[in-house]
Amino acid sequence: MAFDNTVTIVGNVTRDPELRFTASGLPMCQFGVAWNQRKQNGEDVAHFFEVTCWQSLAENVSESISKGTRVIVYGRLDFSSWETDQGEKRNQTRLQADEVAPSLRWATTEVNRNDRDGNSSQSSVPQDSAPQGGENIPTDEEPF
Repeated sequence: MAFDNTVTIVGNVTRDPELRFTASGLPMCQFGVAWNQRKQNGEDVAHFFEVTCWQSLAENVSESISKGTRVIVYGRLDFSSWETDQGEKRNQTRLQADEVAPSLRWATTEVNRNDRDGNSSQSSVPQDSAPQGGENIPTDEEPF
């Protein structure tokens, strides 16, 4: 029986995303996310997660977010443990991201849609050319 261990984390990016490529050319991006948990006694406890993105998501994240950006990350938990050369046991919980988005609670953003060939194109319609009630909406554009 398979378990779907998906989680959603909302927090701040702790360092700029680092885009790298595997030996086979597959894009991979890693960055950190932190969020604070306020305990009943008023004390804040920070939680840190390592986030990994792959393929086109990795490329888009590396171009779109930076340190300090508040993001929403949806993905799967991946747990690893190892022993250091000094014999100390280490554990890490990593989030394999399926989706990454900026939080719009305290910020605004502009969305640019990537074509299937990888080129970026403006997806928002300028205010002065937006269709008004009763006007025909162009059919050559894909809906969101």
